[in-house]
Amino acid sequence: MDTLEKIKKQIAENPIILYMKGSPKLPGCGFSARAVEAILACNVPFGYVDILQHPDIRAELPKYAQWPTFPQLWVEGELIGGCDIILEMFQAGELQVLLHDVAARHNETKAEKDAE
Repeated sequence: MDTLEKIKKQIAENPIILYMKGSPKLPGCGFSARAVEAILACNVPFGYVDILQHPDIRAELPKYAQWPTFPQLWVEGELIGGCDIILEMFQAGELQVLLHDVAARHNETKAEKDAE
């Protein structure tokens, strides 16, 4: 699987995914730390990819996303933005609503699949 396919698969399989430097427990830069702090405050499950551990993704994702910096928050296959946008949305209460709606929708879908 090439890098672009890997990125597309990660985005498709994770309704909420953060591409960041480091991990939620050990962010590798201040921007990633602030972004993950806002997302964690929303109390929803999310995936993450440590781009420091994946130089191929670090190189390819900015081209695919047409967004040059990290972190990058993707929700349901759509790029939301980086640290500044995440924090602005959080302060306005928009991030909480978006992430809660997505998490609830995907929990329903997962429950339906589990019941089958």
